[in-house]
Amino acid sequence: MLKIKTWYLKDRLTRDLRLLLAIGGIYSLSVALSNTFVNVYLWKKTGNFFHLGFYNFLLAMIQFITFIIAGKVAKRVDRIVVLRIGLVFLAVFFVTVLLSGNSAGNYLFFLGGLLGAGYGFYWLAYNVLTFEITEPDNRDFFNGFLGVLSSAGGMVGPIVAGLIISQFEQFTGYMIIFSISLGLFAVASLLSFFMKRRSAEGRYFFLTVLKERKRNRNWKMITNATISQGLREGIFAFIINVYVYIVTGSEMALGTFAFVHSFVSFITYYVSGRFIRKRYRKSAILFGGMVLFLSIFIIIFQVNYTLLLLYSGVIAFAYPIVLVPFLSTSYDVIGKSRHAAEMRVEYVVVREVFLNIGRMVSIFSFLIGISLFPVKIVIPILLVVFGSGYLLIYVFIRNVHLDESPPF
Repeated sequence: MLKIKTWYLKDRLTRDLRLLLAIGGIYSLSVALSNTFVNVYLWKKTGNFFHLGFYNFLLAMIQFITFIIAGKVAKRVDRIVVLRIGLVFLAVFFVTVLLSGNSAGNYLFFLGGLLGAGYGFYWLAYNVLTFEITEPDNRDFFNGFLGVLSSAGGMVGPIVAGLIISQFEQFTGYMIIFSISLGLFAVASLLSFFMKRRSAEGRYFFLTVLKERKRNRNWKMITNATISQGLREGIFAFIINVYVYIVTGSEMALGTFAFVHSFVSFITYYVSGRFIRKRYRKSAILFGGMVLFLSIFIIIFQVNYTLLLLYSGVIAFAYPIVLVPFLSTSYDVIGKSRHAAEMRVEYVVVREVFLNIGRMVSIFSFLIGISLFPVKIVIPILLVVFGSGYLLIYVFIRNVHLDESPPF
């Protein structure tokens, strides 16, 4: 039995797949170390929800633009090069934060642009490489294993960062963790040199794949579901962490919050990757989406640290149950779509564009809301409205039928 299991894992973990997982794991650790605290860092610099929302809107908007540009670049140069470009932008972001120091709040537009460009190039390349390196029979395993690595980084990173920040006066601790993140991005870039080169060729058919929504119902449902995913991710990406800091006034408490989230995610990603099979995907998405929506009511009527920790554990349990089958289904739909082999880059670009449309709608609504109404009133309402995003994923995914050929 042990020999069979060893062979099974070895068969799934090819050299490039192992390297891709390693890069994803290092990236996740770097993000866990720093990005948990970036929004809090900017909040402390500005003390303004509008500025914080504006920074995150810029981040989503630049990602939207960058994915389209990165897709064109990926059709002309090696995909690994595109991955490195993303890592370079991320490194420059942290260098800029380090150099700007106490003036970081004055460079929100520039910082949002750098981080958005880094995310755009990195995730375009990473998602395309995932599609190219994995197969339908190991996609759930890969997404689950990557989630395990991300959660492991999420357990270590925030606690270490919280300890470092709390041990130093003013913003010295932030400078240390941003420096560590910079070093980790350099390691991830170095690992990419050991991956097999994946040359690109052909024209860029972004508009063609965009129009495929009219011909391919499965693809239309996936892109609609992806907008729903973005609706929740938009404001939840920064509001909750700031909530934790406002309630506790402690970066260590925020690190503990992130640790709880990652610890539970670590277990759930492992279980999801191993046991959610194709026939259970839609049921898993419905269940996870319902739990995520209901979890909002833990913190809507009263906010304290105990409730926030409970909320962290509940959403950490539910996120993987939605994301593992949803991502796998998305890649399977792309794989069965028209000209998928030649236009895989374009399919990934269009998917990410729709994700960032959802994020921008969410954050723009937040900016309008807090401009017109008191923050204490409008934020809970927005959390309920956009917190339904992952539940809406099921509304579209239930109409995806992989056993049916799309109408070409």
